[in-house]
Amino acid sequence: MLWYNGGMKDILCAITEGETGEKFAAFYALLSEYNEKVNLTRIVGEEDCRIKHFYDSLLGEPAFLPGARCAEVGSGGGFPSIPLMIVRPDLEFVLIESVGKKCALVQRAVRELGLRAQVVNARAEEVARDAAFRERFDACCARAVARLNTLAEYCVPLVCVGGRFIAYKGEAAEEVAEAARAFDVLGVRLVSADRQELPEGTGARTVVVAEKFRPTPAAYPRGRGKERSKPL
Repeated sequence: MLWYNGGMKDILCAITEGETGEKFAAFYALLSEYNEKVNLTRIVGEEDCRIKHFYDSLLGEPAFLPGARCAEVGSGGGFPSIPLMIVRPDLEFVLIESVGKKCALVQRAVRELGLRAQVVNARAEEVARDAAFRERFDACCARAVARLNTLAEYCVPLVCVGGRFIAYKGEAAEEVAEAARAFDVLGVRLVSADRQELPEGTGARTVVVAEKFRPTPAAYPRGRGKERSKPL
């Protein structure tokens, strides 16, 4: 259920026109309101938001298979999950965020935009050890949370065998090489690291996709900050 053919024009139309355009406008209004209370983003202008948050989030859309049940680690302001759900109503998300005020924003966005999502106010390493969530998702994604080896330890335990870990990164070649051991330990193999340019020379985004081929060992995630202090 891919809604566009990979072209820049199609993504921009989805953000600005029709029913999806109306939902993106409503989401931007919510972001602007909450950004005055909570430090959600330094990107406050509407056009910058469209490119650096909305457009950016949709670059990874082809990696999400039809009807996927997804998790997002470190939802923050709801990127990439909320833009993805606006254009892909077949996707269902569990949004994992440790900061309560940020949860309040995404919960309100989910309700007002009519999205299929549950918001969980907890740390990813805690959620990944809960039998209700561990290895229950077709995909787990994250954007701008941590380096790839650390991020994999947070996300991969949530993904079922045959599912996908999807990471939104900037220039990622070094991080992909660095994460090779983590991927092997956690039970995923690299499928692609697709680098694409954002419009108007505003930078590049690499969408890293890895497929899970065996269960993650019970020891992971390790917790107590070891994912960051002693990355795999």
